Amino acid sequence: MNLPNLLTLLRLFLVPVIFYALAKGFFAVALIIFLVAAITDALDGWIARHYHLQTCLGAVLDPVADKLLVVTTVITLTWLQRIPLWMTVAIISRDLLIVGGGLLYLLLIGKFSVRPTLLSKWNTVLQFIVIVLVLLQAACHWRIPLLPAFALAFLMAVVSGGQYVWVWSRKAIAQEGDASEP
Repeated sequence: MNLPNLLTLLRLFLVPVIFYALAKGFFAVALIIFLVAAITDALDGWIARHYHLQTCLGAVLDPVADKLLVVTTVITLTWLQRIPLWMTVAIISRDLLIVGGGLLYLLLIGKFSVRPTLLSKWNTVLQFIVIVLVLLQAACHWRIPLLPAFALAFLMAVVSGGQYVWVWSRKAIAQEGDASEP
């Protein structure tokens, strides 16, 4: 087990800890834990690429850890009425669209490689920033205007999800065209 994979496993381990802290109303603790998790997300990928430590396990675990971290935190913050339901629905719908679309592509077209787009990476960064702002407001009782951040995260989730549909549709059409040529 290499260091990037250990960092990813740490992030997975922190998901229920963040949930517990949020459920108990320990927003400052949840903020610190979430920041640690976000740092491990940045570090594991950088270390894996920089030191050529990419693994198949890491390629699968890293996005799973990211999604579990974001979805668990966003759902919990929505339950606590700190994030609007419409933003949470957009985030979860995007993730379901990507997973469902990937499975559909695999069943109908065949094998494909899933590499996150730059827009998708920015979407994750924006979601992390929004969560940090919400946790800062809850922990420090600051009056942060969150509606613009929520609206931007909603828009980014919709556009990023649409990009995946566009890219996979083009690949499917191109592959179908290649298969029909003699």
